[in-house]
Amino acid sequence: MRVILQVNGYEYEASGNFRTTDLNKSVARVGTELTNYLKKKGFNVTHNTTYHDYPAYSGSYARSLETIQNLLTGKNTQIVIDLHRDAVGSSSEYAPTVKINDKYAAQMMFVIGTDGGGLEHPNWKQNLKMAVKIQQKANEMYPGLFRPIIIRNSRYNQHLTTGSCIIEVGATGNTLDQCILSMQCLSNIFEEVCK
Repeated sequence: MRVILQVNGYEYEASGNFRTTDLNKSVARVGTELTNYLKKKGFNVTHNTTYHDYPAYSGSYARSLETIQNLLTGKNTQIVIDLHRDAVGSSSEYAPTVKINDKYAAQMMFVIGTDGGGLEHPNWKQNLKMAVKIQQKANEMYPGLFRPIIIRNSRYNQHLTTGSCIIEVGATGNTLDQCILSMQCLSNIFEEVCK
């Protein structure tokens, strides 16, 4: 049975609770918007929309490891962002936002992996330093846009570069428009940090 949902003015075909495989209505679209904003500012960006967690979460980081390694081959890549929607809880009521000018943006959060789980990740502190630098600039430009940084004992493929991170954008209750506004702000932050 095919189920079409409409939420906050956006119609999409559900492929699980709070999920869709429609690239134009998911976090992949949010990544496309970030890519477009960054390219307009002169950044060289590669955006990969390969599904690694569908139909199963199990093994998603092993699958994405191969994709990232292939994308990094022969390139001088400084930053790798694994863009997620925060899946905390399952309530459509949970939508962390911050008011920027007259609009609401989805709050974001860095997740930084370490070697605490036993896997080799000798440069994880470099990733943390990068996240702190970006978050400090964000606090100057858009106070409250980022929630506190989370540090985990898994490496999340962040061992591949010294500029790797997960950025969680919003949650199950945030609208696509709120997440896109966050990407516009994030591109402005990167422009300032990378001057």
